[in-house]
Amino acid sequence: MSNPLLRIGEAQLQGAIIELAKWHGWLVFHPLPVQNQSGRWRTALQGDRGFPDLVLAHKDRGVIFVELKSTIGRVSDFQQLWIDTLRQAGAEVYVWRPIDINEARIILSEGAPK
Repeated sequence: MSNPLLRIGEAQLQGAIIELAKWHGWLVFHPLPVQNQSGRWRTALQGDRGFPDLVLAHKDRGVIFVELKSTIGRVSDFQQLWIDTLRQAGAEVYVWRPIDINEARIILSEGAPK
């Protein structure tokens, strides 16, 4: 029997993480892509590519950054640069896949383990 978590896509994972975050009092930021005149989907940004998918802020627990990936999705070089730089700057950064949903639940409900 296969693990049903392996079939969850990034969009479904994102919805679950956002729901969990809001349930536990986090503010959520996620830029949405828009379709341009040529029919391509793009996320408008100024600056460096690869910024994490979610920024979550909690009045008691601070700010965390989350990159979401499907079971087989890979972190791009641009994304890894952001992850490494944010961590080096002291930020709490996670890469969550469907298999990490329980870890996400714990972190969003109780905070990161010390």
